[in-house]
Amino acid sequence: MKKIVRKTKETRVEVSLARSSAPGLSSVEVSTGLPFYDHMLSTLLKYAGLEGRVRAEGDLTHHVMEDVAITLGRAVRAAMPEAAARFGERTIPMDDALVHAVIDAGGRFHFAGKLPSRLYTHVLRSFAGSLGATLHVRVLAGEDRHHIIEAGFKAVGLALRQATSDAGGGVFSLKGSEQITEEDPG
Repeated sequence: MKKIVRKTKETRVEVSLARSSAPGLSSVEVSTGLPFYDHMLSTLLKYAGLEGRVRAEGDLTHHVMEDVAITLGRAVRAAMPEAAARFGERTIPMDDALVHAVIDAGGRFHFAGKLPSRLYTHVLRSFAGSLGATLHVRVLAGEDRHHIIEAGFKAVGLALRQATSDAGGGVFSLKGSEQITEEDPG
């Protein structure tokens, strides 16, 4: 389990993640000081088959939520197997809500979608960007904001579980695996 720490003047975020050895029974601990956000992050991680810890503190709700999403995307990227299935799709009903999520965790960012909260839409966009994923989230039905947002996080989590599952036998891309190095020109 790797730990990623992101510090700015506004926030401090720590994320430790690993693929769960017993999906569905994963241990998740989230503490951001924002109870509904903690619930959504816990939901996303459990449904994605990930376990670990997310801790954050900061000055403003927006800063905390955005910086956690950025750090979480990087942590998920680090926890992905090289031979990940890459693609995932799920549609989730939750009472009056029906939300569809499709993801390509292949390294290229694009986000399309809109939840009934600009902040939670921004969280998913920030998460997809730092993960390097294409993520489409469509609200197909619903009136209750809570149900729509939660169904969205569940759908993204299950789609992510599918996309990050080990496909076995090699990288699911004609390009092969992505190699990025950092070099000091000095």
